[in-house]
Amino acid sequence: MADRQLDFPTSIGTSDPTTIRLLGQDLAGDLMGRVGFGELAFWLVAGRRPGSGEVRVFETVLVALADHGFTPTAIAARLTYLSAPEALQGAIAAGLLGGGSRFLGVTEDCGRFLADTLAGLTETPTDDAGWDAVALDAVRAARAAKRLVPGLGHPVHKETDPRTPVLIAIAAQEGLRGPHLRLFEAIGRVHPQVLGRTLPLNGAGVCGAALADLGLPIDLLRGFALLARTAGLLGHLAEERRRPLGMDIYQTVDRNARYVPDDAD
Repeated sequence: MADRQLDFPTSIGTSDPTTIRLLGQDLAGDLMGRVGFGELAFWLVAGRRPGSGEVRVFETVLVALADHGFTPTAIAARLTYLSAPEALQGAIAAGLLGGGSRFLGVTEDCGRFLADTLAGLTETPTDDAGWDAVALDAVRAARAAKRLVPGLGHPVHKETDPRTPVLIAIAAQEGLRGPHLRLFEAIGRVHPQVLGRTLPLNGAGVCGAALADLGLPIDLLRGFALLARTAGLLGHLAEERRRPLGMDIYQTVDRNARYVPDDAD
């Protein structure tokens, strides 16, 4: 029986004894020192090299999501590092594993909500009034289904998330304020009519809208939030080495714990 020839096609990376190729380019000769990490990350996922404006918006998203203080993801990373300082990868992984519907995952959830809404349109609005009508229907539908609208509200920024207007302005400057961002802005304008209160458009949500307008796969948007947060977590762990807080966090909870039966009032 003849040996079957094995073939594993990839458009990402290959190597031989003298050359490393990435995205069809010579890594050492064409990419190193010539392509920034943000541009490369976009290229790897999209399968196309982004334009300069796309790189600016994309890297603005990465900066916006890199860190937001002592969030559960940062605390998880610090406490894991306290427990196993020999395993840096475990501490970073612990922080990333907490990226879900409340932290980091909102980027993808919002992008998906906006994309699903846009997919149901027969024509794209041409002015703010048209976008407001679409947004109003979307918010009402979410309310009727007893679902939250992703990207609305923030636990710290109660009036305005400072990241949101900056990212929208940069996208507009680069000609990349597309339908996802237009719809997201409209949601910000009309949701008080349905919810009876005004909530800010949060940074994670606007990042999801901006990434969707860049044409990046909706199913992978959370991955970009995790990519950004990896840098923030590494920063937290570097600070944990310089100025440890993990033991204080642990002992504060442990020394103030008290037993309460499950059936207690």
